[in-house]
Amino acid sequence: METKVALTTGDALTRISTALDAADHEFGLMTDAALLGATAGALALADRMHAFALSLLAEIESRDTAHHELGIGTSSWLADGSRLTLREANRLIRDANDLARFPQVREGMLNGTISVPQSHAVTRVLTKLPDDLGVAAEQAAETTMVEYCTEFNSHALKRLSRHLVEVVAPDIADQTEARRLERETRHASQRRHLTFTPDGDGSMLLRASLPLVAGELLKAQVDALANQARRNALDAADPLIRPEPVTMSMRRADALTDLVDLAARAQITPANGGDRPRIIVTINHDQLLADCTRNGLLPTGAELSAGELRRLACDADLLPVVLGGPSGVLDVGRDHRLVTPTIRAALTARDKGCVFPGCDQPPAACDAHHLQPWQHGGATSLANLVLACRHHHGIIEPGDRLEHLRWHVRLRDDGIPEVIPPLHVDPQRRPRIHQRFRIPDRAG
Repeated sequence: METKVALTTGDALTRISTALDAADHEFGLMTDAALLGATAGALALADRMHAFALSLLAEIESRDTAHHELGIGTSSWLADGSRLTLREANRLIRDANDLARFPQVREGMLNGTISVPQSHAVTRVLTKLPDDLGVAAEQAAETTMVEYCTEFNSHALKRLSRHLVEVVAPDIADQTEARRLERETRHASQRRHLTFTPDGDGSMLLRASLPLVAGELLKAQVDALANQARRNALDAADPLIRPEPVTMSMRRADALTDLVDLAARAQITPANGGDRPRIIVTINHDQLLADCTRNGLLPTGAELSAGELRRLACDADLLPVVLGGPSGVLDVGRDHRLVTPTIRAALTARDKGCVFPGCDQPPAACDAHHLQPWQHGGATSLANLVLACRHHHGIIEPGDRLEHLRWHVRLRDDGIPEVIPPLHVDPQRRPRIHQRFRIPDRAG
């Protein structure tokens, strides 16, 4: 008969750590079956160890151990000793307290039948049950949710709150559900937020929480734009342009930017934030044309790349601040739009959208691109402008590529824009036009 030897908590942790130290880390030598089995085992062990740590943390909280031993709170001790932020430490403490409140969930985690994501989902559902449900019904609800863990993942478990009340307290299910929906609507409104955080690496991180209806409306609009932004234009044949697969998440990011651009173009928001992109160039007048691409700064001081500045300068407002002497302001010119409403209307009538063959972006989603760059003396006139969506505007702007590797746009004698592919796409570099220009205009 096998005899089980009980270990102290410290001894058990030491043995686990020693076993991991002794494990062979040459994973490349493992067979496929061994690799799959070891990964599944490691993930299950990680879940059990997480539950073990939370159980210890709950005990520390209940006894106020950190305060008694060190004179500081549990969160401060945990953040300092485990290299966590206070927010991360407090989240662990909340998880530990939830686990202590629901012993069946804790036992399931410790024995490996409930994963960490499942435990979060279960405790979330259980904590939202009515306060007056009663001890017996609460225990029955916990038992039911633990049983559900054998067949449902965390996402499905989060959606079982109404069904759970119907099982353990069917007589109050409708009333409880109505109160839950009202509570969630109220809380969603109170928690709504949108923050913008530069990541210091050229991107802006967005973090948001919206009430469900507002979020669904935003998602529908973003997805509508994202689904029409599939890359099916002529440049799809160019292996040098965005060769990586464009994911739906990436298209949604592009679509959100397009949505903001559409609002700016329509000028439906307040003037200080809803106007078109505004370039403020502060520079000695004699250096303006030569150096403008090296002096573009956002109001926050973040630098723009030369290509991004060129794209913005094509169809933006220009507010010249002319300096003289020791950087003294000599004159501030009147705010005026480079591409006037009249020119914009004529562009829309002529091009009817992005001129790149195969692109179906409408005029409202396009920039006015200068064929001869404005900073090199190009005029803001119909004869020097075409409509281009953000993506195609970026690839036809002069950049670092050699001339024969670049896409070019020019106007034919009849005023129709034509696109010239780079050499590696078409060795003959035959001009192409959008199919909309092949359709006879029946307006006349």
